[in-house]
Amino acid sequence: MPQSRSANAVRLEFASASLVHTNLSGAAFSGDFLWVAGDEACGVDRLRRLEPVGAERLRFGEARDFPLADLLDLPGAADEEADLEGLAVVDDWLWLVGSHGLKRKNIKPGRDDAENAKRLAKLSLDGNRRLLARVPIEAGADGSPCLVREARDGRRAQRLKGDAEGNQLSRLLADDPHIGPFMAIPGKDNGFDIEGLAVVGQRLLLGLRGPVLRGWSALLEIEVEARGEQLRLLPLDEQGSLYRKHFLQLQGLGVRDLHFSGDDLYILAGPTMVLDGEIRLFLWPGARAALAANSAPVRFEATALSEAITLPHGQGCNRAEALCAVPPELLAGKPGWLVLYDAPGEDRRDGELTVFGDLLRRA
Repeated sequence: MPQSRSANAVRLEFASASLVHTNLSGAAFSGDFLWVAGDEACGVDRLRRLEPVGAERLRFGEARDFPLADLLDLPGAADEEADLEGLAVVDDWLWLVGSHGLKRKNIKPGRDDAENAKRLAKLSLDGNRRLLARVPIEAGADGSPCLVREARDGRRAQRLKGDAEGNQLSRLLADDPHIGPFMAIPGKDNGFDIEGLAVVGQRLLLGLRGPVLRGWSALLEIEVEARGEQLRLLPLDEQGSLYRKHFLQLQGLGVRDLHFSGDDLYILAGPTMVLDGEIRLFLWPGARAALAANSAPVRFEATALSEAITLPHGQGCNRAEALCAVPPELLAGKPGWLVLYDAPGEDRRDGELTVFGDLLRRA
């Protein structure tokens, strides 16, 4: 498992119209191409591998934006942020998930106390935040992977059944004894907030940044099937359970991202609240087999996890948000993981449109 970090080893060059370079929250590879998402946009960017120009190990650029409104019938407005937090590429599909959480207005400098008090009390839900979808990937005219609403082989972009107020999953969770009370609390206040996504076939793991309950973090396990242009939840067992909960000990941290590597699950974890604190990478060895063997609706994984590495953070910047494996052919056949950071500081930027991520490697 990763034991060392090469800082600023991956250079990402964005276009002037890009919305995601300062708020990266999800990443996934299709060969030489890197898909990235941000939590303040409603689209996905694709970057192509380029020759390095400096000391970086990998360089990606020639960014192309794929607006979600061109691919899906969104529950909210086309320009309303989706707060995308997780990406995964499986079998020529790009899976994506929004935070699903409420947001709270922040105070503004220069406003008086009364006005800021009103702002701090105001909660809202952008309709696109409760988005769980998959979009076909197929080769474009130049052979590069593209996101399409309908592929030539008949595959179609689909999202989980729902509307601007919620979807099939969020409505189920509203009655859950552990999660339900937090559905009305904004994500950054330890409320409900999905930030990790891992996919095994039609089975999905959703990692929760919040709530963290007495130090226990949670993964939600669901399965979906396609029905027309929608995805629907499938029962996980003969009792008709539509989701399972896996509570993990992550030293009080919430999930920031998930990634399967073979049978093992890597979990990027950080503070659930708005604060500067350590972000750590945990390993759940044999997670795939453990999940397949489990039929309990709630399971506590108290001892299965181990800490792999601690990642740096800044003061109000450099928050690790995205984790994915780098194709071995891009690293001379050796395994490695890419970590991308939200709110990159000056030490992770080269001008306005270029940011740097890190490589994690075995020591």
